[in-house]
Order: sequence, then C-alpha cells, then structure tokens
Amino acid sequence: MSVSKEEVIHLSKLSRLEFDEKSLDRITNDLSSIVDFANQLSNIDVEGIKPTAHILDIKNVFREDNVDKSYDREEILKNAPEKEAGCVSVPQTVE
Repeated sequence: MSVSKEEVIHLSKLSRLEFDEKSLDRITNDLSSIVDFANQLSNIDVEGIKPTAHILDIKNVFREDNVDKSYDREEILKNAPEKEAGCVSVPQTVE
C-alpha cells in the first residue's frame, strides 16, 4: 500500500503543515517507503515464538528490607537547640 499525494496533502492540512511541491513529492515517497516497510512486518512468521514485553529478563533489583538497629533518639537530640515531643523544634516559617 503506497501513500498517495492527496493523502499527504490531507495529513498536512490536519497537522497544519505547509509544503512546496518538491517537498510534497519527497514526503510522499518517504511515507510510502515507511508504510511499505511496516507492511513487510506482517509477513514475518512468528508461529511458536513466545510474546515478550521486555527484551531482557525482568528481575527485582531492590535489596531485602532488613530492620536494623537505629540511632538512639536521645543521642541525636542532645545537640538540638530546642526539642519538643522527641523532635527538633524549629521556628515557624509559614503562617
């Protein structure tokens, strides 16, 4: 199936593009080549080939979530200028 010049003109109007005659011929030939190539893909025998969503195997790359001993809260807060309810207290910046 090749693309006609009228179809390219119609597509150019829909996409609000303007082409001179020379460009229009070149684009028509290019689009025809692209469509012909895409149509060749329908002739490929894929019988017995398992469908894939990814080229590479999918594996979990995240590490295990292990609970480790954390820092002591009192040790962390001992250098804080102000503390409130076990947290660092800072001046209000948003009214």
